[in-house]
Amino acid sequence: MTDETLDEIRPRLIAAMLPHVAFDGWTAATVAAGARDAGIDADIARLAFPGGAGEMVAAYTALADARMTAAVQAAGIDTMKVRARVTLCVRTRLEQAAAEREAVQRALAVLALLGNLTLSARILWRTADAVWAAAGDTATDFNHYSKRLILGSVYSATLLYWLGDTSDGHSATWEFLDRRIAGIMRFESVKAKLLRATENLPDPARFLGRLRYPTV
Repeated sequence: MTDETLDEIRPRLIAAMLPHVAFDGWTAATVAAGARDAGIDADIARLAFPGGAGEMVAAYTALADARMTAAVQAAGIDTMKVRARVTLCVRTRLEQAAAEREAVQRALAVLALLGNLTLSARILWRTADAVWAAAGDTATDFNHYSKRLILGSVYSATLLYWLGDTSDGHSATWEFLDRRIAGIMRFESVKAKLLRATENLPDPARFLGRLRYPTV
């Protein structure tokens, strides 16, 4: 497909690279092997990730987010309660990566490098955002950011737990996830009550502004 853009090629190339990551890591050799398997011109494939391993991992996680979104929508996520929606998204994200555990581990090793800390944070935020979007969240205020920050910590903790979980069917991971999601729901409930209780109180920012700029 010579008329494909690089943005269109990357997901297809990443999918073809995954079986090779376990052996060669997120490297140029893996890009070449994936290009060969996917029938992508080698010279074009070399242009897909000019930033190296970090860009490969970013493309992989973007693909994983998209796969998760498609799967939960097909599962009828819109008919579920919020807690079940978030749980389904995170669990689906991990279940889809079951055959890619080595690739995930190698991706985490790349993201743990000092020079990739900003990239790591951006990728985690994007995954948390994808989960909340798939769960139907439409918040645009402070809640938009707090939900994603909290879910990001839950997702990263669950991911690490999942990588070391040897229980049958990863049952221990799903129990771990359920406990963490329950914590998010309790926090959201308490936060909502506090906001309702304080919505009629004076705005501190407005009060301080009047002190600085008194009305005449």
